Amino acid sequence: MTARPLPAGFYDRPVLEVARDLVGCVLEHEGVSGRIVETEAYHHSEPACHAYVGLTARTSTLFGPPATAYVYRSYGIHALVNAVCEPQDVGAAVLIRALEPLTGEDLMAQRRGRDRLVELCSGPGKLSQALGIDLELNARSLVEGPVRVLPRPAGEAPPTLVSGPRIGITKAVELPWRFCAAGSRFVSRPWPSGLLEPAGTTR
Repeated sequence: MTARPLPAGFYDRPVLEVARDLVGCVLEHEGVSGRIVETEAYHHSEPACHAYVGLTARTSTLFGPPATAYVYRSYGIHALVNAVCEPQDVGAAVLIRALEPLTGEDLMAQRRGRDRLVELCSGPGKLSQALGIDLELNARSLVEGPVRVLPRPAGEAPPTLVSGPRIGITKAVELPWRFCAAGSRFVSRPWPSGLLEPAGTTR
C-alpha cells in the first residue's frame, strides 16, 4: 500500500462516528492488509468498555492520545486490535472486528492454517493472527506504524452499513454499536440486521 495513513485528527472525534467511518478503510501491517468490513465502538461510559473501570495499567492506552493502537489479549489467547478515539483522557476505542483480505493472502493463510479466503480475517482474533499483530504493538501510533490505517481507495463510494448489538460481551449488550459493510461475506457471524446511511467521508 502506498497511500498515506489516516491522520490523528480522524480519530479525535466521537467514537461512534469513527467506528462508522473506519468501515471501508484499510488496515495494514508490514505489507499485509485488508479492507475493514466490521467494527465495534466502546466508550468509558458503558460497562463493556475496558476503560469503564477507570485508569489502570491495562487501560492507560485507552486514555492516551487518539490514533493509538490498543492491543490486548482476549481470554488469554487472541490479540485484538483497537483504534483509540476521542480526546486524550476520555477512554474510547474502536475494535476492528473483520477484514476483507487485500494483500498478503498467502502469508495470512500460512499464519492462520486456513485456505478459504473468507475465513482468514472474519473475526478480531483471526485478523490479528493473519496480519501478525501481537501485544508488543500496544500503544503504538496508527499514523507512524507499524500498524497503520489507510483511507478508502480514491473514488470508492462509502459502504452502506448494517448495525446491530456488539457480540462476545455480557454487558451493555443492548447498544447497537456494531457496524458492518452491508452484503460483505467477510464479516464475522452472527450477522446484524438494520440498515444505516452510508458511512461518512473519511477526513
